[in-house]
Amino acid sequence: MPDSIRPKMRNLKLVLAYDGSDFSGWQVQPAAPTIQGTLAQAIGRLTGEKVLPQGSGRTDAGVHALAQVATFATASPIPEANWVKALNDILPSAIRVLEASEVAPDFHARKSARAKSYRYRMLRLDICQPFLARYVWHYPFPLNLEAMAEGAALIMGEHDFSSFAAVDPERGMEDSLPRSSVRNVSLSAWQAVGDEWQYTIRGSGFLHHMVRNLVGTFLLVGKGTIRAADVTRILRACDRSAAGATAPASGLYLESVEY
Repeated sequence: MPDSIRPKMRNLKLVLAYDGSDFSGWQVQPAAPTIQGTLAQAIGRLTGEKVLPQGSGRTDAGVHALAQVATFATASPIPEANWVKALNDILPSAIRVLEASEVAPDFHARKSARAKSYRYRMLRLDICQPFLARYVWHYPFPLNLEAMAEGAALIMGEHDFSSFAAVDPERGMEDSLPRSSVRNVSLSAWQAVGDEWQYTIRGSGFLHHMVRNLVGTFLLVGKGTIRAADVTRILRACDRSAAGATAPASGLYLESVEY
């Protein structure tokens, strides 16, 4: 086909929000509903193309996103302004496209990312309303917030986070360095927000289950099972068995991606 009539390929960037409760995570899987697979089907229905949008990171089953970023190549001439409405008309209500824009051909949702932020929500009320249960970790038992905040601050900087990585093949869920467990964390903090205690972490990338394993370890600090200073010992051990249990997926949100 002559170049003059060959369809022009465009690189599109989407910003998505989703409720991950009923999905088996981001990454497409056979016979399981996923965010990536559902988005790919919607794009296919709209354009007739078979595409697999690439996300900034692979959120786990049950994890939510406020601003996940995805990119994909398309020959469709649909104007940028029409993508949001067109996709939202097709997608289930649990997934919303917030923004759509054309970006440079070499822009990639995952490889171009410079930092990501996650937030974890822990509800501290005695009773969790059923309408909130899918979006928080309900933990009404006694905890020391100051000790948890002290422990959280100890992981800031560049470290090997093997102690907080899931022991499975998905060692590197977020970036292009799956063989390395070294990450740089620039923010790690707990704070009380209304009836919740919220944990915020910002870093260069995250290992599989890393944030949830950190939260599970900080819970041990809050209960007094270990001291805040023990977080440094656990970090240096590079041994998953040294850290706490994995916190539930329901409380975790991908909050933002920076480029």
